[in-house]
Amino acid sequence: MNSETLRQDFPILDQIVNDEPLIYLDNAATTQKPTAVTRAITDYYNQNNANVHRGVHTLAERATTQYENARETTRRFINAKETAEVLFTRGATTSLNWVAQSFGDLKVKEGDEIVISYMEHHANIVPWQQLAKAKKATLKYIELTAEGELDLADAKVKITDKTAIVALTHVSNVLGVVNPIKELTAYAHQKGAVMVVDGAQSVPHMKVDVQDLDCDFYAFSGHKMCGPTGIGVLYGKREWLEQMEPIEFGGEMINFVHLQDSTWAELPWKFEAGTPNMAGAIGLAAAIDYLETIGMDEIHEYEAEIVRYVLPKLEAIEGLTIYGPTDPDKRTAVIAFNIDGVHPHDLATAMDMQGIAVRAGHHCAQPLLKYLDVSSTARASFYFYNTKAEADKLVEAIYATKEFFNHGPI
Repeated sequence: MNSETLRQDFPILDQIVNDEPLIYLDNAATTQKPTAVTRAITDYYNQNNANVHRGVHTLAERATTQYENARETTRRFINAKETAEVLFTRGATTSLNWVAQSFGDLKVKEGDEIVISYMEHHANIVPWQQLAKAKKATLKYIELTAEGELDLADAKVKITDKTAIVALTHVSNVLGVVNPIKELTAYAHQKGAVMVVDGAQSVPHMKVDVQDLDCDFYAFSGHKMCGPTGIGVLYGKREWLEQMEPIEFGGEMINFVHLQDSTWAELPWKFEAGTPNMAGAIGLAAAIDYLETIGMDEIHEYEAEIVRYVLPKLEAIEGLTIYGPTDPDKRTAVIAFNIDGVHPHDLATAMDMQGIAVRAGHHCAQPLLKYLDVSSTARASFYFYNTKAEADKLVEAIYATKEFFNHGPI
């Protein structure tokens, strides 16, 4: 894989920021979009724009075909059994809320337990907090090891016969750690619990097979995998989706509307009320095609190579603390860190002045940062279009920033 060649597919990367070439290292927040994706969206609006499922005219049939082909592309990408198990949503957050509000209402009763972990994104915490309050259930957190990995021994203590739902991230957006979802799913099922997975940070970076994982629900977003914003996916096993009630009501998700009652359409359409994000789904399919052309295994290995290259260089910086596993092979290319005496926001501002985009803050993971006893961190997150030369520039910029804050302008 040649990252230099692939960069040519991303016009946004070829620009100057604060008199320096842009180095974009905020990929965990959102990734950039290749021309193949923006072209697919533009072509849809220029040639095929019409509402789906509702018309018999040519444009409507073209749009419907493209939209449903996008669902099939997504099904194949994550290896779901059937397209009926693939729901289009606004993003991973919406997907997780749908599960908590609909399936949670169906599954959880008073006295039950919901198990999550300290490393979850707010989108995989707050919906379960609200469900636990509404149902008078208990919300439990799995502890982490000193290296920031999920404590599997504690997981097997926390997941009990009272557990109704286990909801875990596949990859932490702060620690970069990859959780053993397949093993944890098997254990949850032994206890009669259902497994919900937040895949926002995993699907863009590695091959995901939902049948192999055997999880019950899997959520992810398009914009973190070279796709457009405003489109996401909720995978769910048919047996659960059939039992669930829709969250939104209105056009397209109905079968028939009577004066006092209504019946719902078949899966997956019973959950997709109103005019769907056709352009978003088509853009997501184009992103999937683009990623598959590169190869998900190749992307995963290249990012691992970047981590093996840059992590020792960062660890060599005096006063710099990295959060998450120190073994490069146990983490993805998400690296959260702090520097003694430099506030993360000051660091991010200094990085920006050198053309480097990194994230600073709590990363929508306040319980995790409290667990780590920090209020915020800086975070550099790489993708396949980042280079080792950019990694070197990051390290150089950190040294320069550290020198500035410790000794003032040179």
